[in-house]
Amino acid sequence: MRYTYITILIISLVAGGCKKFVDINTDPNNPTTAQRSLLLPSTQVSMAANMYLINSGTSTFMQQAVFSADLSRYQQQGTSFDDSWNGFYSQTLNDLESIISTGSAQGDWGYVAIARLEKAYLVSLMVDLWGDIPYSESEKGQESVSPAFDKGTPIYESVLVLIDSALVNAGKVTTSTLVPASADMIYGGTKASWIGMGNSLKLKLYNQIRLVDPTRSATAIKALISDPTTLITSNATDYTFKFGSAQNPNNRHPWHRIEYQSAKTFYMCQAFIDLLFNNDDPRLRYFIYRQNATAGLNNSTNSNGYYGRNPGDGTAAPADLNRRSTFGVYPAGGLYDNAPINNLPVTNVFLTNTGATSTLKVVATTDGTGAGIIPFITNAMVKFIRAEAALTLATGDDARQNFSDGVVANLSSVSAFGAANGGVALSAATITAFKDKLLVSYDAADDAGKLNMVMTQKYIATYGNGMESYNDYRRTALPVLRTPLSPLTTFPLRLYYSQTELSANTSLGDNVSALQIAQQITPVFWDK
Repeated sequence: MRYTYITILIISLVAGGCKKFVDINTDPNNPTTAQRSLLLPSTQVSMAANMYLINSGTSTFMQQAVFSADLSRYQQQGTSFDDSWNGFYSQTLNDLESIISTGSAQGDWGYVAIARLEKAYLVSLMVDLWGDIPYSESEKGQESVSPAFDKGTPIYESVLVLIDSALVNAGKVTTSTLVPASADMIYGGTKASWIGMGNSLKLKLYNQIRLVDPTRSATAIKALISDPTTLITSNATDYTFKFGSAQNPNNRHPWHRIEYQSAKTFYMCQAFIDLLFNNDDPRLRYFIYRQNATAGLNNSTNSNGYYGRNPGDGTAAPADLNRRSTFGVYPAGGLYDNAPINNLPVTNVFLTNTGATSTLKVVATTDGTGAGIIPFITNAMVKFIRAEAALTLATGDDARQNFSDGVVANLSSVSAFGAANGGVALSAATITAFKDKLLVSYDAADDAGKLNMVMTQKYIATYGNGMESYNDYRRTALPVLRTPLSPLTTFPLRLYYSQTELSANTSLGDNVSALQIAQQITPVFWDK
């Protein structure tokens, strides 16, 4: 992975929680081609690094981890996601706009294509999370210091146009690479991969709006799957950000940086642990690492080491930093758990103690590589989207085959990543047998049960991307989540805005408190 000094600096600042950023451009109004080769990878780093709060928070809402007791009880603050909001606007979108404007003026269409696709992904995600956001008047410098908030529906329309324009721009490039490999940390500039990402993003967005315009969604999705080779079709072309393994300066996955030290912020969510444990799911050893062999819920001493925290638990944390479970090898680049597990059901076939010879330990900064990932849009996700659309929109696609392919794609990806980072690979026979076990249940289910299985497996497969699971849950109410112990309010339908934005943006009027409170209970436009 090629990290410039600038990109390492950005990730160190953002993942460390710094709220102020240095302008990296000597002259942001007139960047040169050489600067574009630095700006593009810096936008990829800043987008991933600025996702720390929203990824951690939505993973908490979705009961995959517990980043904050308040968020686990559904209580947001104006500072809950402010670093992400501020960083997206001050860094990522600002630099993407520079690439697009100067690249268009100079006919540098490869850079323009990638920047437009990145912008489309990020802006659509921000609409998904916050609803109304500054868009048409944003990124204009002193021309608009208090940009108005646009509604989500027209922004989505603009995003779909942006994707199409990006694909046209890519088509103007006659070589197989859009930009030099050193300028693109995602795909190394490969044109076909970016085209697959763009079409897969369109697939995701059209599926996302299926409740508000099912006819349009079905028509668009049918067109996209008519030539599935134009989508992400293999794990090798996943739209995924890969962190590094360096510690000085630190470019590791933020979850590894936060947890693989003496102080810790997270608990693993007991609901997610139990979902995997009770369903004989071999991914548990990759997702969760136990620091203690007998610790259990509520810091008990006679369990199997899977010590997490129930959603909505508002009690104070005990002295348990060396006993609670933490992030494993996937996706944070931590340790693979290959130690024996107490109390495994004798009927288990996939989550067993066969070959489990390791000894557990209290994790430290030197454990694991930290070279984790954020899976933005993956081959597995594309397959599950196609399965959902087939079940709900009658697209003519094969829901069963896509469900099967999605399961295999994710297990293969997790296995390969784990094996490359100190873990043990799942055999092809194990992956096939696990998939076949799920297909037996899928075949026996009615349509509602089939959709539940699709969304539950997608929920597991998107571990590491809480934003996507949060989107899916608001659209489908699946998977069924555990009832929080003591929620302080209702499940949040949007994220709270940055308090900095509410305080500084004069276009919002005087009653910004009411605007903020409404975020909790106001659905985004596609959530019907």
